[in-house]
Amino acid sequence: MKKIFILAYFILTAFTQTKAQQVIPLYNAAIPGSKTAPADFKETIETGADGVLRISRVTTPTLTVFAPAKANGTAVIICPGGGYSILAFEKEGTLVAKKFAELGVTAFVLKYRLPNDAIMVDKSLAPLQDALQAIYLVRKNAGVWGISPNKIGVMGFSAGGHLASSLSVHYNDMKIDNQENISLRPDFSVLIYPVISFGPYAHTGSVKNLLGDQPTPQQRRYFSSELQVNGATPPTFLVHANNDGTVPVKNSLLYDEALARNKVPAEMHIYQEGGHGFGLYNRTTKEDWFESLKSWMQQNKWL
Repeated sequence: MKKIFILAYFILTAFTQTKAQQVIPLYNAAIPGSKTAPADFKETIETGADGVLRISRVTTPTLTVFAPAKANGTAVIICPGGGYSILAFEKEGTLVAKKFAELGVTAFVLKYRLPNDAIMVDKSLAPLQDALQAIYLVRKNAGVWGISPNKIGVMGFSAGGHLASSLSVHYNDMKIDNQENISLRPDFSVLIYPVISFGPYAHTGSVKNLLGDQPTPQQRRYFSSELQVNGATPPTFLVHANNDGTVPVKNSLLYDEALARNKVPAEMHIYQEGGHGFGLYNRTTKEDWFESLKSWMQQNKWL
């Protein structure tokens, strides 16, 4: 009966549904830390000359669900990148979710709030709150989608990789309502050309958008994921290009070094070329990183 009730709840709260996709509001009650948006503050969806669909000014965070024809029990929450300024929602979100669904993995694309003082009491906390809320909802209602509660991962690209790594190291820092004390720890992490460090190798745009012009040393340390790794940090798969001119490859290297020091299983693929923002396809190499990811997931029994 309880399962039927939960399923009915999601049906009622899904405002958009097409085929295997379902869009679910992240919060039913008040959004934590939010302020009333100015009248002219509206969510914007645009496709640029480069063909990339970009979402900005997110006020209502959501999860878009891509349910496979036959779920294998594994799930992944995908955080698109965009420097904490926009979300490359299709290139680093829905297209990736469709690939996971083909493998039997239930994929959730997170449309998280982008830091903005106009609608947030503390803009530095909003994205992490949304990531915490996302894994809370997925794990709490795992049975609805045929998901194993111990096979829920997080994935992120660029600044979305920073958010995914922040969730991976700060999952115990309760910033949401979690009366059931559900574990918010991802079971694995997938980080694609991620922003990791807010130190010397930081992507300055991500730091400024999240923390403002004058972040404190404490803020920089908190949001430098390589400094927060411990033995309980989730196993991680990393992808980066050596010639990334936007987010230096050192970000992935620092995180991998921290994982190795703490004996956390990890696999890293560093490409000679590819630059930044190649999404699913690095055209400079014959290796398909998603196929490598598939092998890693099979090795660890998530597929």
